[in-house]
Amino acid sequence: MPSQSNKKVCDLTLKYWDELNISHNLLISSMSDFKEQYWKYSLLIIIIILGGIVFKETLPFLSGVLGACTVYVLVRRQMSYLSETKKMRRSIAATIILVEVALIFLVPAFFVIWLLVNRLQSVNLEPSVLIKTIQHLVDLIQQKTGYDLLSGENLTMITSNITGIVQMLVGQVSSFLINSFVLLFVLYFMLLGGKRMESYVYDILPFRNKNKKDVIKSAKVMVTSNAIGIPLLALIQGCIAMIGYLIFGTPDPVIFGFLTCFATILPLIGTALIWFPLAAYLALTGDWAGAIGLTIYALVVISNIDNLVRFLLQKKLADTHPMVTIFGVVLGLSLFGFWGVIFGPLLLSLFLLCFDMFKRDYIDDQK
Repeated sequence: MPSQSNKKVCDLTLKYWDELNISHNLLISSMSDFKEQYWKYSLLIIIIILGGIVFKETLPFLSGVLGACTVYVLVRRQMSYLSETKKMRRSIAATIILVEVALIFLVPAFFVIWLLVNRLQSVNLEPSVLIKTIQHLVDLIQQKTGYDLLSGENLTMITSNITGIVQMLVGQVSSFLINSFVLLFVLYFMLLGGKRMESYVYDILPFRNKNKKDVIKSAKVMVTSNAIGIPLLALIQGCIAMIGYLIFGTPDPVIFGFLTCFATILPLIGTALIWFPLAAYLALTGDWAGAIGLTIYALVVISNIDNLVRFLLQKKLADTHPMVTIFGVVLGLSLFGFWGVIFGPLLLSLFLLCFDMFKRDYIDDQK
């Protein structure tokens, strides 16, 4: 009997010890999990805070960074060809591409400067002639419309507006120069990073592997289509508009044709920002045939060329719904400035893509 009793005591003691060990291990595991979660979320909070500070302070250079991302998507294959196929040092290949990018930006800039200098050389800057021209235009507007441009109220408004426009232009020019340097600087290191950078970005994307490819493909197609399609559309429309300006006798058709290229970027208003004032000028000067002809030409030819070319480019480069492009540009211009014409539609497309992925993975799969 005593041995049997001792055996039971031993069994109970062992059982209690095992349970105590299990509880101890669970406690240690729980503490370890707590520490792991603490470290994880503390690090996440630090990343968010520091990221917010960095983003806020670098916001003036956002256009340059976005521009570098856009150009990288366009030249990454060339970089791969030079560095891998031709076995060129990555630093040399990146420098060559940077020179190409700089020339692509500088050549149009030099062309604009040449046009403006050419035009300014032909302008008579004699004050008496300039005042007489302005007075003639004011009298013409008052005679045709009964509206006095030189009233006290209008002069005050014109002066304040001119001051604001000059300040805005100075700010835009300085911002453009700074962001151009940022673009080249960031692009150089993106080219050096190459596939390692792409692999790193791919790994941290918060999507399932099957969805990451869709996101990457959508971003590449949208950036490429807008980066190529928008300048091409602007060039075609500007040339078509310049032909109309030549036919109907507007002043400086080359200059206004070039300005029309930039006006195509603006949604809804677009080229009307240029051709409508020109048609109004022709009407005010008594050239009603030219004014009516230019208006018909703009509504029938320029607008339809815009729709036709945009449709063909969308089908060729990216099958994007026109509403995404229009609202994307409106959204992008207010958020990103000039580069919003590319990243606005991209942002809207990614939003719709993420919404579709959520529906497919978490709503449709539950049915």
